[in-house]
Amino acid sequence: MNLILMGLPGAGKGTQAEKINAEYGIPHISTGDMFRLAIKEGTDLGKKAKEYMDQGELVPDEVTIGIVRERLNKDDCKNGFLLDGFPRTIAQADALEEILTEMNDELDKVVHVDVPEEQLVERLSGRRVCPTCGTTYHVLYNPPEKEGICDKDGTELIQREDDKPETVKNRLSVNMEQQKPLLDYYQEKGYLVTVNGDQEIDEVFRGIQAKID
Repeated sequence: MNLILMGLPGAGKGTQAEKINAEYGIPHISTGDMFRLAIKEGTDLGKKAKEYMDQGELVPDEVTIGIVRERLNKDDCKNGFLLDGFPRTIAQADALEEILTEMNDELDKVVHVDVPEEQLVERLSGRRVCPTCGTTYHVLYNPPEKEGICDKDGTELIQREDDKPETVKNRLSVNMEQQKPLLDYYQEKGYLVTVNGDQEIDEVFRGIQAKID
């Protein structure tokens, strides 16, 4: 089974990816993991990606697509894969179609975990961090025993700049703009299924299973 997992930051994709991996035995392949593996293995494309990353630049499409091609041709992908974070553009989506055609394979489903924006803002802006030990809390889902104070060392918790509601809203807005053309692209091709992500974790997973089985 070949799947792509899509959703905005805070939609819970990582959690669902773990569940899909456990249930169906297909590797969860995130863009970051792919880059790290290519760099660790010292492939030519991995070396190129590292050059861009070390300079704080975006890795260009041709390098990213090449790394995806290498990763999908590994033995653990023979029975399928779950892509997360790729494709990000229509050009990358077209390239993925070409890669799969080369492999005599095709996509099965593109799973979109959909969560209302206000819920995402609440999830993302509720994070609090201990500046001393780095422990992360959430005001609603994982609060400290004493409000605003780290359980481990008693330090006052902080809210990072990028977790403040206005910053979160801006980030979501940018992500929505990037995601919409891809959702439309996969809708037209008949791959897209949308699951309500504003539920308990297990309910979301049951929704995903119902759509892909």
